[in-house]
Amino acid sequence: MGGESLQPPRGTRDFYPEDLRRRDWLFAHFRDTARLYAFEEIDAPILEHAELFTRKAGEEIVEQLYHFELHDRHLALRPEMTPSVARMVMARAGGLRLPLRWFTVTQNWRYERMTRGRLREHYQWNMDIWGEPGVAAEAELIGAIFTLLDRTGLPRGAVRIRVNSRALLEESLRRGILARRPEAFAPLCVVIDKIGKIGADAVIDQLADPAGAVGLARAEAADVVAMLDARTLDDAARLGGEGSLALADLRRLFELIDSTGRGGDLVFDASVVRGLAYYTGVVFEAFDARGVLRAVCGGGRYDRLLETLGGRALPAVGFGFGDVVIMELLADHGLLPDLRRTIDEVIFPLGEAQRPAALALTGRLRTAGHSVQTVLGTPRLKKVLTDAAADGARRVWILGPDELTRGVATVRDLQSGEQREEPLVS
Repeated sequence: MGGESLQPPRGTRDFYPEDLRRRDWLFAHFRDTARLYAFEEIDAPILEHAELFTRKAGEEIVEQLYHFELHDRHLALRPEMTPSVARMVMARAGGLRLPLRWFTVTQNWRYERMTRGRLREHYQWNMDIWGEPGVAAEAELIGAIFTLLDRTGLPRGAVRIRVNSRALLEESLRRGILARRPEAFAPLCVVIDKIGKIGADAVIDQLADPAGAVGLARAEAADVVAMLDARTLDDAARLGGEGSLALADLRRLFELIDSTGRGGDLVFDASVVRGLAYYTGVVFEAFDARGVLRAVCGGGRYDRLLETLGGRALPAVGFGFGDVVIMELLADHGLLPDLRRTIDEVIFPLGEAQRPAALALTGRLRTAGHSVQTVLGTPRLKKVLTDAAADGARRVWILGPDELTRGVATVRDLQSGEQREEPLVS
């Protein structure tokens, strides 16, 4: 067996106990934050029919699928959770009490180019609201993101959220550049979402590519990129006009977030469009204020997603928050917790003759809810005490021939250093 086959595939991770403790710590914050906002947890198969993710050709995500054919079925590992949640909503259409407030913590797979904060396998916290058309839903989700960031210990201002509206951009383009080609808007968004990765000139090249899905004149492509420089709501008003419903939604959203005391951490940025074709309205991304790391999380409104799957339209908005970037950010700020293993008791029979009594004692303590480790083999007492301290044990129970004769165990408290005897049978 070659050395490469003994390593995890590139872009995936092994989680040793210390790694898993940190992952569980983060996931607990995900779940606790969702509980604070009265969301319910759901889950779905990691394996789906590939068609669920390939209905919108041209997206990067389609090219990044881990997919295969088995028994005449084309299957894929999920690259994101939103289509699966949409499928679940459709399955109970008409029988659900709206609005839905659902969240997930799932493992996802994308075969993409790796950079710092970007792996091919990652875990993601999703929160979605279904059945609410107003931006109060967006405000609720953005509030949850800020709550999570606060819970991890990140200082205020370390992460801010950029907000835009695809509807606002679409209004402007359909009045002019795309007046005769409204169908080009979705692929246009897929292209301009890359501006932070490939730069403005490369985006113009792709928008003006005669063989591409957008096919603008080069001057039109340059005008589109120029629109993305807008950074204030006043700039946004020039894009959509004062009568714009999309602009009114943005202003209302900023007003709602300002009322929570986090208005200073919300910024308008016309370059945020998100790379998935199903977004229809407000879109947002949380970002490292230092500009070092890629987006911490992102999401937006996708009111027509169910229609693309063959269902009836239902307003929806949600976000995805990955585990990789936030861990990098916390490490940069020195905020990753040092989570030691903890157990309550270590039971140490000095010889095999004492093991039956040790197992009986172990069973009694475990029945009482204690975390108990019984020492295997016959190591020296010094090693047992050293290992127990390293494992975060509170007490070591020592059971030798003399203790067994008297029906007791010697108990050493590892915090205080005190030692006493306890009866084996209570």
